[in-house]
Amino acid sequence: MRSTNIAKLKIEDLEKIARRMKKVIHLREGEAKAKIIVHMGTCGIAAGARAVMTALVEAIEKQDLSDVLVTISSCAGLCGQEPMITVAIQDQPPVRYVNMTAAKALEVLEKHVLGGRIVEAYALAANNK
Repeated sequence: MRSTNIAKLKIEDLEKIARRMKKVIHLREGEAKAKIIVHMGTCGIAAGARAVMTALVEAIEKQDLSDVLVTISSCAGLCGQEPMITVAIQDQPPVRYVNMTAAKALEVLEKHVLGGRIVEAYALAANNK
């Protein structure tokens, strides 16, 4: 028999996992005043969309922004412009941002989602879904 050094989970560990998963589910499915959609088709993923999504989710969790939702969608049809995100704020037309990096996405979060100013340098179009 082999001896294994596997630590047993404690109730506190399970509660911590449950709290984290509730936050993640809320970030993907909850109601919010702002939604950031990360386009995660194969072209987006290949271009780095996963890093963009991870940076956004971590920043939103760190800042405890319960009214900002991060979700994913399929390809937006502009493979050469990936990674892309779309920012949709209640009662405002959505804005699509192209050629995103994690740093650019965090700038969009701060300036557009939280500050109310479209980051024109990265914006492809407004009023598109």
